[in-house]
Amino acid sequence: MLTPQDLKTLEEKGISQEELNAQIDRFKTGFPYLKLAGSATIGSGIIRLTADEQNQVVDRWQQYLADGGKVCKFVPASGAASRMFKALFSFVDGKDDVPTEGSDVAELIENIHNLAFYGELDDLCRDIYHKSVDDLIDEHRYKDVINTIISEKGMNYGNLPKGLLTFHKYDDATRTPVEEQLVEGAQTAAQLNGKVNLHFTVSTNHRELFKKKLEAVVPDCEQRMGVKFNISMSEQKPSTDTVAVNPDNTLFKENDSLVFRPGGHGALIENLNDIDAEVVFIKNIDNVVPDSRRGATCQYKQVIAGYLIHAHDMIEKFMRKIESGNYDMEDLRDMIAFLHQVLNVRDAKMKTLDDSELVLYIKEKLNRPLRVCGMVKNEGEPGGGPYIAYNQDGSSSPQILESHQIDPANEEYKAMVAQATHFNPVDLVCYIKDIDGNKFNLPEYVDANTGFISSKSLHGKELRALELPGLWNGAMSNWNTIFIEVPIETFNPVKTVNDLLRDAHQQ
Repeated sequence: MLTPQDLKTLEEKGISQEELNAQIDRFKTGFPYLKLAGSATIGSGIIRLTADEQNQVVDRWQQYLADGGKVCKFVPASGAASRMFKALFSFVDGKDDVPTEGSDVAELIENIHNLAFYGELDDLCRDIYHKSVDDLIDEHRYKDVINTIISEKGMNYGNLPKGLLTFHKYDDATRTPVEEQLVEGAQTAAQLNGKVNLHFTVSTNHRELFKKKLEAVVPDCEQRMGVKFNISMSEQKPSTDTVAVNPDNTLFKENDSLVFRPGGHGALIENLNDIDAEVVFIKNIDNVVPDSRRGATCQYKQVIAGYLIHAHDMIEKFMRKIESGNYDMEDLRDMIAFLHQVLNVRDAKMKTLDDSELVLYIKEKLNRPLRVCGMVKNEGEPGGGPYIAYNQDGSSSPQILESHQIDPANEEYKAMVAQATHFNPVDLVCYIKDIDGNKFNLPEYVDANTGFISSKSLHGKELRALELPGLWNGAMSNWNTIFIEVPIETFNPVKTVNDLLRDAHQQ
């Protein structure tokens, strides 16, 4: 039974009792694994464009911008950086005062001068300990150095958002991921009028920090890049939080109050739904590089955006024919070929439909949000992968899947995973309006059966948490999806602080 306090909590969050009951039922039933047709590979779900084809679609993108197309860059930036520093926290909290040879901490100490934030770290060490970083290292005071990086009395990097950490060093300055996203946005998403629309999703706790950083850096960046930024921020909506339960699936409470948790990045589909643009680029906050290494990124941003517009041109042409009734059998064959060869949508029942039913089926499949996703060759980096999966209506289509969505006991699927050649670097460009310029209601295209349940704890008590369908997984499950091969140079995430020592992050 829900108490009056529980009902008040639900009302404040904008969550109905029906939604709460559905979440509790999901804990009991779990999430089904997806049915797979195969992993997506070159020629079978992933498109590899020739140099001429790349030039053609880049030209189409430039034409789209010249025609006044409206673009926005959407950057999920709400994550804290704590996981980046897991090894550092373990070292500071451990018994050993000297890092183990070959460990991440040892590597960091050895290459500490190559970190862009070294200057700030050195200044703080001099303020706190009255010694330089080098002096502390010479005295084997490694914990003091590491603690200055992660603790609140130092740089506080263990608690700050990843987007506000110093990633790259230049001759006259350093830059955070937020600043690099500004520059990349100016180079890839500037509209005809010179305006660059950027939207950051941030946590409530860090919003003011982002606001201050942007106020400090935007004027200089606008002057250097010759653009005008239109920057907005949003937070995950309380209505997308999910309730926590005990291991026996009863409601988890603390101090007699329901406990809710953020529903994961899939909740951001609501934030994306509020964006007023035709074309939206989506890219993680930490996948940035310095100016000297951004060539491939800028090139392939235009490639995938140009292919998006090219595909949308075809969809609009077919939709106009259907709506006007001005089509013949050759047109229908072209539409089916487009579904098969470009959108990779297949359905055996199409052969059983009469002409009028077939036209309605094609229209329903075409009239939905569209995304083009860059895919890189799998070289051992973490990330979800591109697959061809079956949908609830019996059709199959390209999907980005995480490992928890694939049945590990299915030998056939295990073979598909082993044969996978590419993975998802979270490099998307989306078309979120229909051919008449009306916004799609994106939550309508979420597959609610694609979330997952995880085991967590709160103040020593075990709980179960519900993760909503991921933003580029189940939240976009019923979109039209195209996979384009892009080079590995476009994927340079920073999952641990040691990743900042990679060549890609050295100017």
